[in-house]
Amino acid sequence: MPTPMPSATPAPDAPALVTELDGVLIRTDSLHEGLVRLLKRQPHLIPAALGWRLRGRAFCRAEVARHVELDPARLPYDEALLSRLTEEKASGRRLVLATVADRRVADAVAAHLGLFETVLASDGTQELSGAPREARLRETLGAPYEEARHAPPFMPRVRALFKALRIHQWAKNVLVFVPLLAAHKAMNPTLFLHALLGMIAFSLCASSVYVLNDLLDLDSDRQHPSKRRRPFASGALPLGAGPWLGLGLLGAGAAVALLLPREFLALLGTYYLITLAYSFYLKQVMMLDVLVLAGLYTVRIFGGSLAVGVPTSSWLFSFSMFLFLSLALVKRLSEVRRLRLANESVAHGRGYVSGDYEQLAALGVSSGYLSVLVLALYITSKEVTALYAHPERLWLLCPVMLYWVGRVWLLAHRGQVNEDPLVFALKDKVSYAVGVIAAGVLLAAA
Repeated sequence: MPTPMPSATPAPDAPALVTELDGVLIRTDSLHEGLVRLLKRQPHLIPAALGWRLRGRAFCRAEVARHVELDPARLPYDEALLSRLTEEKASGRRLVLATVADRRVADAVAAHLGLFETVLASDGTQELSGAPREARLRETLGAPYEEARHAPPFMPRVRALFKALRIHQWAKNVLVFVPLLAAHKAMNPTLFLHALLGMIAFSLCASSVYVLNDLLDLDSDRQHPSKRRRPFASGALPLGAGPWLGLGLLGAGAAVALLLPREFLALLGTYYLITLAYSFYLKQVMMLDVLVLAGLYTVRIFGGSLAVGVPTSSWLFSFSMFLFLSLALVKRLSEVRRLRLANESVAHGRGYVSGDYEQLAALGVSSGYLSVLVLALYITSKEVTALYAHPERLWLLCPVMLYWVGRVWLLAHRGQVNEDPLVFALKDKVSYAVGVIAAGVLLAAA
């Protein structure tokens, strides 16, 4: 928040400078901000909110503001306009906040900024917009005034939309192909198409969850050094578009899933419900959050098995559970490391504190190496001889995996791993080399 400079002598004949709050001074709508927080903190009031809306937008704004207190320090301000207002205030010009937002919200923002001499806002009976706003301004100012305009969007809407979908995260859904590859049936065109459809369904469903998660995490994202640039947190996309976008993506994912066996659709629905539970609550519970994340990765593999009709062994599920638990712990370790560097003690919206760093590292490395142990036990099992002509060559996978897991954790300790290790792996040349070597070993053993 800029610190207002002391008022100077007012410029002669300078008209009052009037600005709107919603969509101008802040790159969002205060009503939508309140509704999102109502959904997260008091979801039982959502049916009541529908009734409030039927009684008019002004009444709805007042009731939402009464139940949910917005923190003005965390709103996405138009920094260019804010700088101009600060300069105008310093020159002695009269600044007026005339907004469609409710009086509670407008007063909180005005008190936070300390710039406005006069505040006009909706009062619960009439929304201050259009003709009523102009009439109130003429009545209050009694002279011509100038409207402050906001800067154009800093991120094109199409780009912001694709960023909200997190398309780069769709790479995780390649796990759907694992059962097909493990069964050595990747060259079957029909099964390959089914796996591809399964991947698309999971991707659309996951993007729907990302949109909802970003809406629910507005406050914590705005306090994060990189997540504050996310489209909804930064105001690049309107919050009102979020629910429709999320529902559209979910519907598209379900439509694709209908082309696959019914069991796959049921699993996809289960996956979505678990991710909803994670977004609303489970991510705040230490250890349960990482177990859920690891389970969601394993669900993708199970989904691939259902999509193509190829059974998957318990060995693969055990290996993936331990490996993905290790990677989920890398993600939490990165967040806790950031806490330490920022001299903070508690992760906002998470169940971890800065003192958990060493224990998270111990748990994560152990889990990663347990996945390699499961791989070694699988190599000695009877199932291997039915799939591989030279199963003894698979032993080379163990040192390859030990190297990769150990390297990821060492880099995580150094702060060189993104908070999402799979995204890191997609950008890491060494990880690609490890993947090529592992594929070569599998081909040599076939």
